[in-house]
Amino acid sequence: MPAYAALLRAVNVGGTGKLPMSELQAMCEAEGYAGVRTYIASGNVVFHSDLGEAQVKAALERRLQAYAGKPVRVLVRTAAELARVLAANPFADEAPSRTLALFLDGAPPPDALDTVSHQHGERLARGEREIYVAYGAGMADSRLRVPAGEAGTGRNMNTVARLAAMAAALDAAPPAPPSRPARARRSG
Repeated sequence: MPAYAALLRAVNVGGTGKLPMSELQAMCEAEGYAGVRTYIASGNVVFHSDLGEAQVKAALERRLQAYAGKPVRVLVRTAAELARVLAANPFADEAPSRTLALFLDGAPPPDALDTVSHQHGERLARGEREIYVAYGAGMADSRLRVPAGEAGTGRNMNTVARLAAMAAALDAAPPAPPSRPARARRSG
């Protein structure tokens, strides 16, 4: 059963999309995911599931829509994919708190970096299913717009590292098979 990380877009940031992590954990457990653990309040959760990525994504998006009354995008990665995102960071020389991976559902289009606007010192690079952004001095004053990433969600490299470690730990210790109810013995 693979370990996944689900990254929710626009949850508990800037006063939008309020979602207690206990609710997110309960939603995942209600879907039958095992070993569910959340990380910080911005919509990060790791778990085991025997479903494929598309099924996990669809199930969580349905539950979140029912909870929030509006669509909430979910980006899903396996433990191995998160490890690759971390290892492929082209800006490893930058502060991890100021460098992020903008997670996408698919590969960024070839012209993804050509459509960027308001770039003032930020460095960008395409990844497999992400766009990396190094903010240099910080994100607070940045007005960077990345149209190819508008449907995605960003996580700084500290968060990516922590989620990769959490998912790897789940992979290293697969959940026990579901217990079966004891059958009654027949007398006699």
